[in-house]
Amino acid sequence: METEQKKKKGISLKTKIVIASLIVVVIPIILTWITTLVIRFYYSNTMGEQSFHARVDQTILHHFLLDMLIAMVLILVVSVFMLRQWIHVKIIAPIAELSHAMDKISQGDFDYQLEEKYVGELGDLYENYEKMRLKLKESTDELRENERTNRELVSNISHDLKTPITAIKGYVEGIMDGVADTPEKMDKYIKTIYNKANDMNNLINELTIYAGIDTNRIPYHFQKINVADYFLDCVEEVGLDLESRNIKLNFDNLVPEDTEIIADPEQLKRVINNIIGNSIKYLDKEQGVIEIRLLDDYDAIRVEIEDNGKGIATKDLSKVFERFYRTDESRNSATGGSGIGLSIVKKIIEDHGGYIWASSKEGEGTVMHFVIRKYKEEE
Repeated sequence: METEQKKKKGISLKTKIVIASLIVVVIPIILTWITTLVIRFYYSNTMGEQSFHARVDQTILHHFLLDMLIAMVLILVVSVFMLRQWIHVKIIAPIAELSHAMDKISQGDFDYQLEEKYVGELGDLYENYEKMRLKLKESTDELRENERTNRELVSNISHDLKTPITAIKGYVEGIMDGVADTPEKMDKYIKTIYNKANDMNNLINELTIYAGIDTNRIPYHFQKINVADYFLDCVEEVGLDLESRNIKLNFDNLVPEDTEIIADPEQLKRVINNIIGNSIKYLDKEQGVIEIRLLDDYDAIRVEIEDNGKGIATKDLSKVFERFYRTDESRNSATGGSGIGLSIVKKIIEDHGGYIWASSKEGEGTVMHFVIRKYKEEE
C-alpha cells in the first residue's frame, strides 16, 4: 500500500525544479564537451594530429573559438527552449487549467470537471479541487431544493390558513346576521367554527415541530405510560372531534392491561392526531370510519390506524412519509395540507426507537402501522 502511494505521488514539484536547474547547467556542459571533441576530431583529420598541436596559427585558433562560441550559443538556446516547453507542459499549463476551473466555480458553474492526469503536488491539487467541487455542488443542490420546498411550504400554509379563516369568518357573520335562527343551526355553526379553529391550531403546531426537525430540537419529555389507559384517553378526546364531523370511530385493545412503554405523551398524541387528520382529508365514503387497534407484538406494541378513504396508490406508498410529498390527487382546495404531517410522524416515532409504515388499497382505505418497544423492568 505504501509503495503504491509513493508511486502515485510521483516526483515532487520541488524535485522537478531542482532537476530543471541541473539540466540548464549540465546539458550545455555535456554538449559543449561533445562539440569540442567533434571539432577537435575534425581539425585532427584535416590537418593531422601533430600539425594540430605544433602548428596552430592564429587563423585556425580564431576559427576554432568562433565555432565553439556558435556551438555553445546554439546549445544554450536549444536547452532553454526545451526547458521552457517542459515547464509550460508540466507546471504552467496545469496551473492555468486549475485557475480556469476555479473561475468557473466563482461563476457558480459546479459541473466543470478536471481530468486527473497529473501526479505529485499538482495531482493532489486536482484531486482536492474535484472534492471541493462535488461538495459545493451537493450543498448548492441541497440549498436550491430547500428553497423550493420552503416556497412550496409557504404557499401551502397560506392556502391552508386562508381556508379555515374564511370559513370561520363566514359562519360568524351568519351568526351575527341571524342566519342561525334555530338551536340546531347555531349548534352546527359553533361546531364548524370549533373544527376550523382546531385545524388552524394543528397547522401551527405542525410548523412548530417542523422548525425543530432539522436541528433535532423537538422537545421530548419521556415517561413511563400505561398503554391501555393512555390510548383510551386519546380515543375519547379524538372521538369528540370525529363525532362532530360525522365520522365513526372504533377502538380495539388487544394488549395486556399492564403493558407499558417509555414515550412522550404529548408527542405521541401528535402522532395519532396527525395520522387521523391525514385520514380525514381523504375520506370519500358517505359514512367515514376510522379504526384504532392496539396489537401485542412480543416485546413491542403495534398500533394500527385504519380508514375507509380513497386509499394510496402503490407507487406513492414509499413516499408518503417524505417531507412536502403529496400525491397529485391531493393538490386541490378540498384537501390542501402542508405536506409535513406524516414526515413529523415518522420523525417522532423514530425518536421513540420505533418504526412506521403504510399499507393501502385504492378505493378501500389505508392503514398506518407503527411499532414501539415495551418497557421492561431491569432485573
